[in-house]
Amino acid sequence: MIKREEIVEIVEKYDKENISIGVIGSHSALEIAHGAKQEDFKTVVVCQKGREKTYAKYYRNLFDEVIVLEKFADMVKEDVQKKLRELNTIFVPSRSFSVYVGYDNIENNFYVPLLGSRNMLRIEERNIEKNQYYLLKKAGIRIPKIFKDPKEIDRLVIVKIMEKKRKIERAFFYASSYEEFLKKAKERIEKGIIDEEDLKNATIEEYVLGAKFNANFFYSPIKDELDLLGFDQRIQTNLDGILDLPAREQLEIDIPIQNVEIGHYGVTMRESQLEKIFEAGEKFVEASKREFPPGIIGLFALQGAVDKDLNFYVFDVSPRIPGSPCVEPTSPYMKYKYLKEVGPGRRVAMEIELAIEKDMLSEIVT
Repeated sequence: MIKREEIVEIVEKYDKENISIGVIGSHSALEIAHGAKQEDFKTVVVCQKGREKTYAKYYRNLFDEVIVLEKFADMVKEDVQKKLRELNTIFVPSRSFSVYVGYDNIENNFYVPLLGSRNMLRIEERNIEKNQYYLLKKAGIRIPKIFKDPKEIDRLVIVKIMEKKRKIERAFFYASSYEEFLKKAKERIEKGIIDEEDLKNATIEEYVLGAKFNANFFYSPIKDELDLLGFDQRIQTNLDGILDLPAREQLEIDIPIQNVEIGHYGVTMRESQLEKIFEAGEKFVEASKREFPPGIIGLFALQGAVDKDLNFYVFDVSPRIPGSPCVEPTSPYMKYKYLKEVGPGRRVAMEIELAIEKDMLSEIVT
């Protein structure tokens, strides 16, 4: 495990007048780079060959440096890391970064400062002991009931499992009984959507009947303040395609529902309910400091739903940039605080700017 002291030693040698903000050429790169440019930072994007056009051609204006590799995992090669350090790069982790580079590489081999919590990225996986549910319980945040055995299913549940071929994508399904669980699981295994071995480690979670709200936050260790960037909902295929059909056709078609995220809607919440969202975020921050010191740094999200009694349930945690580019143009909450539009990328850049000004870069990196 890379020690934080080693990262601090690296960042303290950086040229503070020439910091670059770095991203992987996938999930959230454009919003991070745009925010960096709003605050006049240099940017660097690491792309995988065959997937670089968005960054190297269509939005080349956002990036000062484009590094193209055979595969994302090559980021841990010493020559690539050396290049990133020479560019004084502070890297912003995303889901793609976690999946394609890999937790072991990130924790043990990637000697580039992250504005984020290196030791918390892994909690996103539900099949480890100290996972997101563990932390949510420690924080005292309301979560749905978890069923350890499918035979115990006595209400509508969502079975959370990854796709067989694309582990970054979700192949969730719903069931109201053990029999329905077996039937739907068998259908998906036979169609090659999920793997039988993965099913053994799937999370079976009570489905919360309520309005979905993904709350996007930024925690500043320098100011010890929590910002609410805004809310979003996810557009998912093929779920949204099925829901567009009339009810009769929905019942007649025999197509497994898949929750593959393809886009986002920006949403707002009743002002009278905002306090409970902030409280959930604050509880999460404090619990993360106790359980995973130094705790959450920078961007994170609590994805959940508000039920008919106005209780906020959290069923998913993103311990890194959530990847909701709709938040900046649709959310009013950062404008209320900063009196200007501030999205995830700009908030990251503002924190780095503040850290440089106060000579506190070591406080925001791991």
